[in-house]
Amino acid sequence: MVKNVLWAVFFALLAAMLQSTLLSRLAVYHAAPDLVLGIIVFSAYNNGTMTGQLTGFFSGILLDLLSAAPLGLNMLIRTLIGALAGILKGAFYLDAIFLPMFLCAGATAAKALLLSGLHLLFTQGVPAYTLDTPMLWVEVAFNTFSAPFLFAFLRLFKSLLIGGRKI
Repeated sequence: MVKNVLWAVFFALLAAMLQSTLLSRLAVYHAAPDLVLGIIVFSAYNNGTMTGQLTGFFSGILLDLLSAAPLGLNMLIRTLIGALAGILKGAFYLDAIFLPMFLCAGATAAKALLLSGLHLLFTQGVPAYTLDTPMLWVEVAFNTFSAPFLFAFLRLFKSLLIGGRKI
């Protein structure tokens, strides 16, 4: 499990650097694909709740240090999403297209809901999505349609990212 978490966090670090450099320049309505979220979902769905939580926790810390978000915000959001995705381990057959799309769309929606809830508690410090702006919907679309490609790429490294059973 430790090896899987370390490799997933390493891939998340690479994805975070890619997101903050190249993908931020290709953003539409200030929204870009959240590859780190996809990596957390992939790791959690294939390895379970504990691996999902740890991957979300450590990749969230990395994102907090790389971004201007309040310290701990990404850590909390991504730990919870890792736990939620880990609960689904083995519940569905992981096909190549539709389940990754469903999982990443659900994770993006969960991220938006969690951020909105935290925004109600801490209005000044926590940014939130609003339903009337296209930023949320563009990010959902980006994450949904990039998920099959991201999962296919991560499956190339299944010996590093998946413990126990193979997919």
